[in-house]
Amino acid sequence: MTHDVTVRPARPDDVPAVVAMVHELADFERAADQCHLTAEQLGAALFAPAPALFGHVAVDADDLPVGFALWFRNFSTWEGTYGIHLEDLYVRPGARGSGAGTALLAALAAICVERGYRRLEWVMLDWNPAAGFYAAIGATVTADWLPYRLAGEPLHLLAERASRASTGSG
Repeated sequence: MTHDVTVRPARPDDVPAVVAMVHELADFERAADQCHLTAEQLGAALFAPAPALFGHVAVDADDLPVGFALWFRNFSTWEGTYGIHLEDLYVRPGARGSGAGTALLAALAAICVERGYRRLEWVMLDWNPAAGFYAAIGATVTADWLPYRLAGEPLHLLAERASRASTGSG
């Protein structure tokens, strides 16, 4: 299916649609019960005076969002410059094959090039069929690098070590 798709920076009025799509993505990734994002949280992250997150939406001919990319700036000590970490990329099933995903990634690649950033990177679940799409645009798997996450109780336990160390009791 071919659509007329345009990519633009997210606006405050896009927040409800983007939140709905984040929840759709979580459902697709078999983790709907782990997604707790609200419109208030996303709006604050995107539109604060110093945003924690940036967003672009792919919109159809009626300016309705059919996909999104949420990203933030990171810094590579090896490259000595900034890059973009893509937190989430999603295109609604009815708009897949329309070029929306490519257009969203192309917009982020253009930001990287315009700003002198050297990397656009992301992680994905190993079973996600988007791997073929990513390979087709030239992305490579960083096979030697493993993503780690510290969350929940282990995060709090480690934080307690810092607290004890600062008081001399640890």
